[in-house]
Amino acid sequence: MSAATELNKSVMYHIGCRRGDVGRYVLLPGDPGRVPMIAGLLDDAQEVAHNREYLTYTGKLLGEKVSVTSTGMGCPSTAIALEELSMAGADTFVRVGTSGPMQEFIEPGDLLIAWGAIRDEFTSQQYLPLEYPAVADLDVTLALRHAARKHNLRHHIGLTQSKDSFYGQHEPERMPIASQLQDRWQAWVKGGTLCSEMEASTLFVVARLLRCRAGGVMVAGGTHDDLSRLLETSVSAVSMLIEGDKGRSG
Repeated sequence: MSAATELNKSVMYHIGCRRGDVGRYVLLPGDPGRVPMIAGLLDDAQEVAHNREYLTYTGKLLGEKVSVTSTGMGCPSTAIALEELSMAGADTFVRVGTSGPMQEFIEPGDLLIAWGAIRDEFTSQQYLPLEYPAVADLDVTLALRHAARKHNLRHHIGLTQSKDSFYGQHEPERMPIASQLQDRWQAWVKGGTLCSEMEASTLFVVARLLRCRAGGVMVAGGTHDDLSRLLETSVSAVSMLIEGDKGRSG
């Protein structure tokens, strides 16, 4: 049996998918509960795998296979998902999440499109030195911007801060390194960072290393209506990427 045949038959250890179970394009929410919500915007979507925090549905957009996989919360599980989805055949990823706004001009429900991320986490440092920037793919970022404009939604494009500790951000005063956490937070704010979340920087770094495309859109806050606009925008952006890719290959 050839190595290629072995790979096609093997089940990815964490996400539970085989090669061919997922499409080239994958939307990446953190919460498994949001996977069916996104999959409902695809055609003929079906669950293909569910293991640990990783739930995957696959359907179609414009006749192209598209998947939705939850990454769980944080950079370590996100890196695992990206590695195994890439091995299963995916090469274009869109992070779909919630975030905490960091600028006063951002209103609840605004969409925040990340062209880059502050690597305030340690997972990506297991891949490349900290000096290497966490930058989103340009085509994915522009597709997200066009989709937000198409739906006439308030949106901002800029930097996000990716962190490891939720409570280190929300309750820094009770941590032994409180002053360090608070000083760094003020630095990110003064530097114009749009929002704080827990996955984008590792997604961007690992995707670059794997020669894949990745981008991210987050909503400030996260009511049901906010999520609906977020999910519709992300799926619309994937449709634009599919159209663009077909145009280049045609």
